[in-house]
Amino acid sequence: MVKGSGLNTRRTVTRVAAAALTAALVATGTSAAFAADASGSRSAARAFDGAKPSAASKSGVRAGLGNTQINPVFGTDSSGTLWEYDPNFKGGLDARYKAGKGWQYTSFMTQVDQDSDGLSDGVWDVTSGRLSYTEWGSTTNTVIGSGWNIYNRVFSAGNLGGADADDLLARDGSGVLWLYLGYGNGKLTTRYKVGSGWNAYTEITGKGDLSGDGKDDIVARDSSGVLWLYKGTGNSKAPFASRVKIGAGWNTYNKLVSVGDIDIDGITDLVARDKSGALYLYKGTGNASAPYAPRVKIGTSGWNTYRLLF
Repeated sequence: MVKGSGLNTRRTVTRVAAAALTAALVATGTSAAFAADASGSRSAARAFDGAKPSAASKSGVRAGLGNTQINPVFGTDSSGTLWEYDPNFKGGLDARYKAGKGWQYTSFMTQVDQDSDGLSDGVWDVTSGRLSYTEWGSTTNTVIGSGWNIYNRVFSAGNLGGADADDLLARDGSGVLWLYLGYGNGKLTTRYKVGSGWNAYTEITGKGDLSGDGKDDIVARDSSGVLWLYKGTGNSKAPFASRVKIGAGWNTYNKLVSVGDIDIDGITDLVARDKSGALYLYKGTGNASAPYAPRVKIGTSGWNTYRLLF
């Protein structure tokens, strides 16, 4: 059964991540795990360990997480190269560095925290219709299941079911949204139907609490450019409350993504990329009636090079 019970409370980061290693998967079958192969493999690594940079020490002082995760922003370009941008602890992102390769045929990638320590432990990806889990720093990649080409949106919005591990949301072609609960090892429960009509949204994202109640939420943009907040309930059978309007004009962006807390204030933020390739940060306020502060530009151009942002 799924680990833990009750509402999830993120712990302060105490783990120092291992040095960035390469993990690879060759999707040639449907067994549970595949060894890395030198040709055609997919690799991913995360160097960020949640530590604030320090002139005296690389380990530095770790930030208090509250109820949100602190993760890098990852981008995958058309060649399949994976790039990592770490939070700079000043409200922006550090310069990129290469974190992996082989992702040119991947449809979706999303970070997942398996042990509730406030840092992602790996990624779920959908490639060639198969969902796989890759743990940072591992050379083993696990195929979770096949048939995932029925979904046109797949992402982890954090913990939605009330246990310790992050969960996964998937929207099918008819607009039904499904919730898969995480076991904490990359594997998932059978799916729960969240509701229908979700094809009204062109973007759906989330990675933590936006309303200050300790439960993870999501936001969704409709085709007219209105952004809506769906507050989490902590109940896996009915994970979201009725939607609340945030504001209009969000069609200026071609990508919305949340990876958690970018400005290291303990509140989940939103990253938005506009059509010219500039990147903006919307800092979370913790207030459900106005969950985001005015935008701040954190990237001047070039972000349209990424086919996937997560």
